Amino acid sequence: MDEQQTPYEQLGGEEGLKRLVDRFYEIMDSDPAAKETRDLHTTRLHGANRKLLMFLSGWLGGPNLYIEQFGHPRLRRRHMPFKIGNREAEQWMYCMKKALADVGVEAGLAQHLEKALTNTAQHMRNVVEMDEA
Repeated sequence: MDEQQTPYEQLGGEEGLKRLVDRFYEIMDSDPAAKETRDLHTTRLHGANRKLLMFLSGWLGGPNLYIEQFGHPRLRRRHMPFKIGNREAEQWMYCMKKALADVGVEAGLAQHLEKALTNTAQHMRNVVEMDEA
């Protein structure tokens, strides 16, 4: 992992990030292991794809596209209308881990991103599971 570059740059800038996000949603749309997370989305994933690309751009140290268009992400608040439990968070990460591997993200960077994104996915949970009660 090159610490002189932002993760955005290490991924290949906009083109590399677009490949990652496109692959992420291809997996979510086609892999039965992501069914519950896929079901949280509308029939078409184009809008979610675009917003994730914009969000990740700024989050990874590139242009703050999401903030410029929509303001502060307020991720948890924006996702409150959707039931997100352990299963959904794990399925989201399943898709992201596969996408990181499929587009050939360098191992050190992939590991760093997986850790940070897992924390974010867990933060998005808004349903108390039976084993947590």
